[in-house]
Amino acid sequence: MFDQTLEYFLKAGDIKRKDAVEVRWAHAVNTRSRLKEALSGPTHMLEADVILNGVFPREPIMAHPPATDSDITLREWLQAVKVHNKGIKLDFKSLEAVALSVALLQEVLSELNFPIWVNADVLQGPGGTACPLDPRAFLVAVERLPPHAVLSLGWTALWTAGTDNPGYSWVMVKQMQELCREVKHPVTFPVCAALMARSFSQLKWLLQQSDRYTLTVWTGRSDELRLQDLVSYRKEFDVSRIYYDLPEHQRMELSVMSQN
Repeated sequence: MFDQTLEYFLKAGDIKRKDAVEVRWAHAVNTRSRLKEALSGPTHMLEADVILNGVFPREPIMAHPPATDSDITLREWLQAVKVHNKGIKLDFKSLEAVALSVALLQEVLSELNFPIWVNADVLQGPGGTACPLDPRAFLVAVERLPPHAVLSLGWTALWTAGTDNPGYSWVMVKQMQELCREVKHPVTFPVCAALMARSFSQLKWLLQQSDRYTLTVWTGRSDELRLQDLVSYRKEFDVSRIYYDLPEHQRMELSVMSQN
């Protein structure tokens, strides 16, 4: 199964060309107010964090650690989203919420085909200090998702000012390819924009390993990002295979720069 995200938004008339830079993102849609805002706005993909609540009975809620409570559960969130033409990206920081969340996705969204992405950092990456989720356990937990669901499998990565930040190494991309070799779902690899200038050959090789693979470019709030570094990717790669989960002004500027 190939990534159907762009095809979905093209068919809905939400984007005009098969270029992943056209996709707009809403972040941290973890409250009722943020959800209402995102559903009524121009964004295409809604990114939210899923954890288990801190009381019995435990159930998936929308919140980012260290929070343990929220004003909206995952069930309520999915019920609200399913009547709109939006895609979703659920971000998991722990394995304990994954199985219950997958069961809810199957139950609530079984008849729908809008974009469903599930995200987790599963390997150690450049500068990353957080502990990744167990990759095999995560893949087992999400294998029952519908075939069009996209697995967003990342590295723990961090750009730090004033240091010689390494890029994604050959060891890292080959570990990821070994992990994804037998995966049946489409896969996107989240990559830190500030580290991409030093990772061109490695990421190019990784995308060449399967037509099911894409990249999703992200940036930290304090990262120093040169958009010109990303233009070379847009010139070298199929523009349908690199998403740009960037602040809106950077996404729009990149789109203009790469057309000149």
